[in-house]
Amino acid sequence: MSKHVVKAGSILIAEPFMMGNPFKRSVIAVCEHRPDGTVGFILNKSIDMTIETLVADFPEFDAPVFYGGPVDTDTIHYIHNLGDLLDNSNEVSRGVYWGGDFDKLKFLISSGLIKKDNIKFFIGYSGWSGGQLQSELDEGTWIVDDLYANYAFKDEESSLWSTVLNNKGDKYTVIAQMPESPSQN
Repeated sequence: MSKHVVKAGSILIAEPFMMGNPFKRSVIAVCEHRPDGTVGFILNKSIDMTIETLVADFPEFDAPVFYGGPVDTDTIHYIHNLGDLLDNSNEVSRGVYWGGDFDKLKFLISSGLIKKDNIKFFIGYSGWSGGQLQSELDEGTWIVDDLYANYAFKDEESSLWSTVLNNKGDKYTVIAQMPESPSQN
């Protein structure tokens, strides 16, 4: 039995020596984990775009967009803390919901009922086929922890990787202090 238990509502924290790929120092919110695959979104890789520039007929809403991952980068996804206010959304952890009725989302934004700190938009997603993520976990590529709403909506993007490792405690606080480039050690 593996010691790495991933479920919807987990986060995946990239191990510190992962270099040269889109997941370097990333923190990924796992929104779906089933035997046939896993779907998540990188919480700490914003791109220089806003949602209103990406989606035609979107209400004025100067919210940043994040790089969700390398799969289907022509799709837009979102997580939010609105709960049942947004129909058809799925709760992935306490205070974190995935998706929901897009037309109602636009209506709630144009009505001023949704603020930037209620929602996070993503281009693309991070995905693993059945068994692929478990293999990566067994190799030590990812550190697993729980997804808290503050990680998704409140914590500073630039320090999120270090923050979640520090919060995990023990040996992880040492890892959190490692410089981004090994040559800075």
